[in-house]
Amino acid sequence: MGTHYRLVSQLDHCFDLLVNNLNNLAALLKTAQLPCWMLGCETEATSRERLLFALLDLWYLEGQDGRVTRSYPGLVVCNEQIWAQLGAVNDAKVAFSGAIDAIRRESPDLLLDARQNLVTRHPKLHAHLTAEGLARLHLKQSWRQIPGCTIPLRQVRFSWYSSGRSIRRISYKEAVYRLEQMNVEAPHIKIQLQKLASIPTATPLAQVQSQAPLMRANLFFTDQQAGLPDRQAMNIAMPLFILSDQATLPPFNIPSIAPPEKRTRAVRSDAQLEDEPFLPSIRVFKYREY
Repeated sequence: MGTHYRLVSQLDHCFDLLVNNLNNLAALLKTAQLPCWMLGCETEATSRERLLFALLDLWYLEGQDGRVTRSYPGLVVCNEQIWAQLGAVNDAKVAFSGAIDAIRRESPDLLLDARQNLVTRHPKLHAHLTAEGLARLHLKQSWRQIPGCTIPLRQVRFSWYSSGRSIRRISYKEAVYRLEQMNVEAPHIKIQLQKLASIPTATPLAQVQSQAPLMRANLFFTDQQAGLPDRQAMNIAMPLFILSDQATLPPFNIPSIAPPEKRTRAVRSDAQLEDEPFLPSIRVFKYREY
């Protein structure tokens, strides 16, 4: 009982801290009215509205895939006070993530109820969410960090990256296990098990997962410091806060609202995996033989 109370109390405290810090950040932004731009907005006024919505969007939409997070690419100039509050928000996000991890490690059966009870701690928020059908908390959107930059920027170039893949080695034994968890009487599974049986057990294999398209920002710095690169690339799922005493955004391009439908990057000539999957049902590829 003591562990239960400690874990839930810690989670409640961290969530309260996160919501309060987000509200404080939103209030500072409303007061400061500093320049901002959000993808898909035609005016600065609508960009400011979307910026505030993005900061406070911690919820599932009806029917939303739990693996998918909504993306809010944008730029916003901030002063020292807003920058400090942004740091407090990101710290609160880390603490909230840590509280969730603690429950998962020590009492995973508590997580569902504890997560559902969080929104009731803020009556106004709960009433609004219930009316909008958004009463489920989206953990990934809650703890994802908001990016920031303190180095003066010469320009920002946005581009969609839609060719991302995660590749991990998979053993012969694991591949057999994963196929056997499927319907082994199905003809296509039988064929794949036979293909596995025809190769040495030491054959290197890789499992590939395509990643959702994401926006990438290339930051070009004004003053190149000794030993440091003059640019940096980062993935932008949330608006980029730029600490600056200049009340203007750096020059930037406006990308398309939606990612391109087809691959825009050339296939690397040194690709190590074969073009076609060896075991398509579990997305496993063999390595090329050279």
